[in-house]
Amino acid sequence: MTSHRFATRLNSFASRPHAEWPDLAGKPSLMQMAARAAKVAGLTDVDLNFPDHVGEKPAEIARKLGDLGLSINGLAMRYYSNPAFKLGAFTNPDPAVRREAIDLTKAGIDAAREAGANLMTLWLGQDGFDYAFQADYETLWQHEIDGIREVSMHDPDCAISLEYKPNEPRSYSLMPDAATTLLAIREVGQPNLGVTLDFAHALYADEQPAFAAALVARHARLLGVHLNDGYAKRDDGLMVGAVHTLQTIELLRQIRRNGYAGAIYFDTFPDVTGLDPVRECEVNIATVRRMLRVVERLEHDNRLATALDGQDAVASQAIVQEIMLGPDG
Repeated sequence: MTSHRFATRLNSFASRPHAEWPDLAGKPSLMQMAARAAKVAGLTDVDLNFPDHVGEKPAEIARKLGDLGLSINGLAMRYYSNPAFKLGAFTNPDPAVRREAIDLTKAGIDAAREAGANLMTLWLGQDGFDYAFQADYETLWQHEIDGIREVSMHDPDCAISLEYKPNEPRSYSLMPDAATTLLAIREVGQPNLGVTLDFAHALYADEQPAFAAALVARHARLLGVHLNDGYAKRDDGLMVGAVHTLQTIELLRQIRRNGYAGAIYFDTFPDVTGLDPVRECEVNIATVRRMLRVVERLEHDNRLATALDGQDAVASQAIVQEIMLGPDG
């Protein structure tokens, strides 16, 4: 991570619309949100949702974003176009609906490539269950594996990243945590598959994010990092470091050690309470840059390596707090 790319959730820039567009009627357009995002100092990339943000000419969208000084980090699938997807996309009981979801994903992969991007993120939040005795679990799992395998084989040169989440919108997601997602990747067996680690998702999956990242690096590839924060009960989408500062720094240290070279993506929700999205994103970028400087100092502090070798929590906490907050007195 010698050079840092920062990406963001584009829909965040619909927050407080009348502060930016006093005469706006309805929702802001893709390019209106992008132009607002381009005001963020230090922002290099955006992610686009498919099919929501992408029309018939992905290359033209990429060109317009480039004129604003932004690149497309990747596309992310959204399975909202058919109400039947609420009961599952790749795992829907209707084979015609499963086929529609798979074909839509392939179209999204094609659009990503046409836009010059090489990353498609799959958040399969609709694939799961809500009740005991609702579904046959072996069948659900097999449908999921078959669907992921087919879309990952569609374009072997496009990276396909699985973003896990414990629940929402389904009560139980088929891929709720890092371990289950890695199991799915192992069964699918395609080399272009990897994992997107969302910090808040990992927290309320009862994971230590850095440990999850270490497992991903050991068994697959970390293809995306979504930074945010929350209280580990739901997907709060709070600003980076707002609650779990130490865990965020530990995650940044871990992905640096594992050689992660992708963008740091801010999956935060300023639009929920009407925060200024430009300033919110700028503070996120500044926070991560400060944290990365802490990581740099930690990596050159031999005391920390000694403390970790001995699993000496008291020593390690003292070292980290000193580097973060300065010496006592």
